[in-house]
Amino acid sequence: MNLKGLGVAMVTPFKEDGSVDFNALPKIVENIVTGRADYLVLMGTTGETACLTEVEKKAIIEAVVEANQGKLPLVIGIGGNNTAKVVEEIYTTDLSKFGAILSVSPYYNKPTQEGIYQHFAKIAKASPLPIIAYNVPSRTGSSIEVDTFVRLAQDFDNIIAIKEASGEMSNAEKIIKNCPAHVQVISGDDALTLPMLLAGAVGTISVLGNALPVPLMKMFHYIEQGELNKAYQLHYELMDLISLIFEEGNPTGIKALMESLSLCKKTVRLPLVAASDALCKKIEKSLEHAY
Repeated sequence: MNLKGLGVAMVTPFKEDGSVDFNALPKIVENIVTGRADYLVLMGTTGETACLTEVEKKAIIEAVVEANQGKLPLVIGIGGNNTAKVVEEIYTTDLSKFGAILSVSPYYNKPTQEGIYQHFAKIAKASPLPIIAYNVPSRTGSSIEVDTFVRLAQDFDNIIAIKEASGEMSNAEKIIKNCPAHVQVISGDDALTLPMLLAGAVGTISVLGNALPVPLMKMFHYIEQGELNKAYQLHYELMDLISLIFEEGNPTGIKALMESLSLCKKTVRLPLVAASDALCKKIEKSLEHAY
């Protein structure tokens, strides 16, 4: 799967009573599709997957597939800190509509690098689809070190990419330098999309893209056309809004922005809480000046 361009880590919309808002899902998909994003990522962190039941997951996937109508490629998140359970989920999930699996590095257990290697090795052997490893140490408590990922990419042809969200630009640069040519590096941090692209990343899996895919696609266009001054200008125009949507956590902030745009309610599930009134006001003010 070619992961070049804008991938969007979809939110799961909830009604005020906390139930899944299946009426909002098509609106969100349409906003992303008409914004000319390149692919959708379901069942990731931004989708509050940890707080969904298996029945809800299946229903959400079916609803998104129906709304998408094959317009954009789909990536599914299947990951966790129990390797055997992740492998079982790969075996038991209908993957026919998906082009790749995004799998987060195991969290909470804090494995060694050898443990991380063996975890992804099991997943790679089990998966019929290409694998995108997801490195996000701020959430998992441990990082996929560069040498570990390079080893995985060399040993398993179906480990084709890494979503790099460590905040360390040098990690992405070393992976780009040392990995086989087919391996793709994807930015996992909206604030670093532009510098990551200029360093050689193929694209981004974005949170902001749920609400504002258009300016992000403009940034890609400017880079492709060599108009770097315009790309930088847009990057700096979006900086304040990007900072705000993560101020009280993700997806708390992006849902507040999406409520401002009438895409969905700002409701999240515990242990997350909805954005404060103060943050909502700051987001609305920042939105007036965004791009």
